[in-house]
Amino acid sequence: MPEKKHLRQIAIYGKGGIGKSTTTQNLTAGLAESGKKVMVVGCDPKADSTRLLIGGLAQRTVLDTLRESGGSIELSSIMREGYLGTKCVESGGPEPGVGCAGRGIITSIGLLERLGAYTDDLDYVFYDVLGDVVCGGFAMPIREGKAKEIYIVASGEMMALYAANNIAKGIQKFALKGGVRLGGIICNSRNVDREGELLRAFSAELGTQLIYFVPRDNVVQRAEINRKTVIQYSPESHQAQEYRDLAKAIDENTMFTIPKPMTQERLEEILLEYGLIEAVEDNYSI
Repeated sequence: MPEKKHLRQIAIYGKGGIGKSTTTQNLTAGLAESGKKVMVVGCDPKADSTRLLIGGLAQRTVLDTLRESGGSIELSSIMREGYLGTKCVESGGPEPGVGCAGRGIITSIGLLERLGAYTDDLDYVFYDVLGDVVCGGFAMPIREGKAKEIYIVASGEMMALYAANNIAKGIQKFALKGGVRLGGIICNSRNVDREGELLRAFSAELGTQLIYFVPRDNVVQRAEINRKTVIQYSPESHQAQEYRDLAKAIDENTMFTIPKPMTQERLEEILLEYGLIEAVEDNYSI
């Protein structure tokens, strides 16, 4: 009998608005292009974690489908096939003002397991998780040991680094119980001064690596307007190659650690050293 594939389940966290979903979709497009079988599970109530992979088509969320069907659904009603065969699922969220959005993640992952979505041919499952929330249902991928690898999307901005440090605290908490490990920091560049140098220092302080530095390029926005990943929209562009290289870095990664989150004081020392705190204070000077 052929040897069963090792399924790598990866959760992507990061500050809201950091470009986490865009980075995840472009990364998974790179993996799919290289022949990997990938499933993306959107864990954000906005249900926008797969739109570039499926061409911007409306993706029926798991929670909406459950509400309308009364609980009896088939896998085909909640999963769409995206770019190069990528399997795409959106957990969705509760009606506004009602219930906890995190429960949608718990419900979705359990349902996907029961319906047989985690097939033997899969190489990767990516969980694109809302913002920097690592409590309750949003911690489901790591708390229950579903995702063994975590990558944090950050930039050289103060709030992105605060969020990344908080996420590292959550990973550390669940590392011993669930076996989850931090695979590295992905910098989604904002063209901040000394950004690469700062992110390398920040990563080293956490006991991890800056696994990839994604440069800023306007082709990303143009691709999004056209509802495509950069690899599909502009396959010959330099940015498309950056995402292919990011995918390769993830695929070949062997460095997985239990992070060592910084104290508030140490984090602020680093921010001060790189001028981030001074820059913010200057903005509010009178």
